[in-house]
Amino acid sequence: MSAYLDIIILIFVVIMVFIKLKNLLGTRPENETQISRESAAKIFDILMEEHNKKQSLEQPTELKTDESTLSENEKVLREIPGFNQDKFLNSAKKAFEIIITSFAKGDLQTLESLVSKSLLKKFESVISSRKESGVSAETDLISFNEAIITEAKITKTKLAKISVKFVSEQVNILRNKDGEVLEGDENFIQSITDVWTFERSLHATTPNWLLVSTKK
Repeated sequence: MSAYLDIIILIFVVIMVFIKLKNLLGTRPENETQISRESAAKIFDILMEEHNKKQSLEQPTELKTDESTLSENEKVLREIPGFNQDKFLNSAKKAFEIIITSFAKGDLQTLESLVSKSLLKKFESVISSRKESGVSAETDLISFNEAIITEAKITKTKLAKISVKFVSEQVNILRNKDGEVLEGDENFIQSITDVWTFERSLHATTPNWLLVSTKK
């Protein structure tokens, strides 16, 4: 937006210069007026040249990354089409919050769209066990202290796997059927470290990643 504003100002300055010249030379011969127009054009060219120089100085030169300085994980991430680390980690944190909340609520329908089939079965087993025992779970994610990529690899079958270490502040409670606390404390915030692995095919037509494993 700043660049466009600068150009508009330059054009305005040239127009004002030209008008003043025309007013001064309006009673003079045609050939002198023509010279004034040419002068105005030259002024415009000079101003535009200065503007372009300013823009080139303001815009940082794109530096080529030396492949030898990249870590193995960074090299792998570069092979994933359209991958953006910041966007991925932001999406991973959102997925983390939705998954742990849905797991606590026993919301299998939401989990089904975010985790692999094998992991869904494990979640379903725990949820069913809780229901049979009359136990309910409550999870409140307070904040993230850390979310970093710890490992990235691409399998022979062209599956991209990215492991993320989450360090989060949570309140977790288990209650019995009478609402009494069996485990946890609603006034105690835990610092919990999880390592989750997300997976996506390099040939996938959607950008969605599925959670395939969780570790403490």
